[in-house]
Amino acid sequence: MLTRSRSTSVVFSHPFELKGVDRVLPPGDYRVVTDEELLEQLSFPAYRRVATMIFVPGELHHASALEMVTIDPRDLEAAQDRDSAMNRPPAVPGMEPGDKSLA
Repeated sequence: MLTRSRSTSVVFSHPFELKGVDRVLPPGDYRVVTDEELLEQLSFPAYRRVATMIFVPGELHHASALEMVTIDPRDLEAAQDRDSAMNRPPAVPGMEPGDKSLA
């Protein structure tokens, strides 16, 4: 099987938790690598995700220590959604989204 790896960066503005990591992670930029394998039975190139890993600071907090943790991409998406939700202003009862008047 032919395998390829894609690397992306995700940014967290707040401390966050992620399944597979047994501690709260600090805000910052995180490298995410996705391994995919070529589906050879098809007449056109298509890939299937086989693993997703995130690089997190090591537990010992050495400046250069990184730990690669295999994660479920749905858990990463959920953590990003929670982080984004913390940046939104709280809803005010009786106001419509975008309404700037006081109730």
